[in-house]
Amino acid sequence: MSHSVPNRNWSYPTAIKFGVGRIAELAEHAASAGLKKPLLVTDKALASLPITAAALDVLEKAGMGRAVFSEVDPNPNERNMAEGIAAYKAGGHDGVICFGGGSALDLGKMIALMAGQKADLSVWDLEDIGDWYTRADASVIAPIIAVPTTAGTGSEVGRAGVLTNSATHKKKIIFHPKLMPAVTLCDPALTVGMPKFITAGTGMDALAHCLEAYSSPFYHPMSQGIALEGMRLVFENLPKVYANPNDLDARAHMMSAAAMGAVAFQKGLGAIHSLSHPVGAVYGTHHGTTNAVVMPMVLEFNRHKIEDRINAAAAYLGFDGGFAGFHDQVMELRSLLNIPQNLSDMGVLIKDLDMLTEMALEDPSCGGNPVEMTRENTRALYDACM
Repeated sequence: MSHSVPNRNWSYPTAIKFGVGRIAELAEHAASAGLKKPLLVTDKALASLPITAAALDVLEKAGMGRAVFSEVDPNPNERNMAEGIAAYKAGGHDGVICFGGGSALDLGKMIALMAGQKADLSVWDLEDIGDWYTRADASVIAPIIAVPTTAGTGSEVGRAGVLTNSATHKKKIIFHPKLMPAVTLCDPALTVGMPKFITAGTGMDALAHCLEAYSSPFYHPMSQGIALEGMRLVFENLPKVYANPNDLDARAHMMSAAAMGAVAFQKGLGAIHSLSHPVGAVYGTHHGTTNAVVMPMVLEFNRHKIEDRINAAAAYLGFDGGFAGFHDQVMELRSLLNIPQNLSDMGVLIKDLDMLTEMALEDPSCGGNPVEMTRENTRALYDACM
């Protein structure tokens, strides 16, 4: 019997406790994961906010202390990780609560992964390549609870974290199956206080994840369906939360879309991410905002391969005009959210484009792009983004 459907390995997320006000349950979910003395990892901006104090109150009331580590850069690196591990060990902690946006979620995961490993294992030895993750001692990876406070990266339902090498400025994806949080607590009320540009950038990150997963050529119908509905939720709800930050229903739908985007992108990412990762690593730009800047150019770049698929998405989303209509809606959403027009507006310099091109071609997201990325077409794509 002949067949053409490939063998694939699929993984679906963890227990997700979703709903407004569920941060009140944080201690019981931490206890269910076996934690008695967790370290809450967040970022500098969040550390002083009321939502963080409220989360710590819940833990303290349950006798779990209120230990915090917040020395997290916007693009976290191995120095942040080393400081976090030192704090984890000094406090005698037994697990990590990752509380915040992508940066805090990623760094918290890295601390949980590396705190118990032998001294001779480098985090870079666990890059998402082949079976490198088997180099880690899985038995000493600490339990992780994830509490997202942005609706963007979806790191709360993923088995990886992004860490920037502070010497080379390269972003590396560090993978281990045990990096999947034991419990994810999604409380849309936590996202209400986000600055407008973060609401916009993180929301566009969720859209980029859904769009790239949907467009990727690999076989994964489950992700395909999730990506399509995720796009609908972003197009319908991101303008609402941008206009009215206190719209809890729209906030909830955006939080769903963010988790859906990250579930979907196990099907693959593409040129949006492989272009934006180097820009973020070199210039320190916001990841989701950078994705939003290059999104229309990458759509055009991939058009001849994805036109039929985007036509189908446009029909589902209620956009007239097929591919062109979908492209117009992306442009309209970008301008509504005050996203910069191009990479020049973000401070990217023409003299760096050759270097960025080399970095983009090394990025693992390349492999999922519908059009094969070469030195020539990637450099031309960067030019189109300027």
